[in-house]
Amino acid sequence: MIICPSCKHTEVDGTIFCSECGAQMIRFDGLQTQNFPDMPVPVDVTTAPMGEEAAEVAGAWISLHLLESGQILPVSERSDFTLGRVSDNQPIMPDLDLSDYKAYDNGVSRLHAVIRRNQGSVMIMDLGSANGTYINGVRILPNIEQPLRHGDVVALGKLKMQVALS
Repeated sequence: MIICPSCKHTEVDGTIFCSECGAQMIRFDGLQTQNFPDMPVPVDVTTAPMGEEAAEVAGAWISLHLLESGQILPVSERSDFTLGRVSDNQPIMPDLDLSDYKAYDNGVSRLHAVIRRNQGSVMIMDLGSANGTYINGVRILPNIEQPLRHGDVVALGKLKMQVALS
């Protein structure tokens, strides 16, 4: 656990911004929100490549298939990343900004969840979001890592995505 230098709120290790006051918790040099490449044609997740095929297409170890739009968001640069949305005039920035995918309308928090890859397993943890994180329709407890498997459907609030692992 780490303590916010501004308001003294306790946060889980690895937290970048305090969930209470928004102050920066750790120093980060050069880290930026990842931009997703534009997808020329929405992909139907019922016929989209999963696993190794999806990873090969994007060079990613994990891909998130947005169920509403059919878009595929490959993630490759990091072994862990936060999911959320950017909010105007707020210093909080997730690693993967879902704002362009109706994140606000679907109840995605600014720092909603984190996904980590560690020694062959993939874990997800809700970061105390207002509308919760769900795996296959079951709400997970905040600040407790839960395993993710290939094909799981994760919902951040109402924003649903299917996980493809390579």
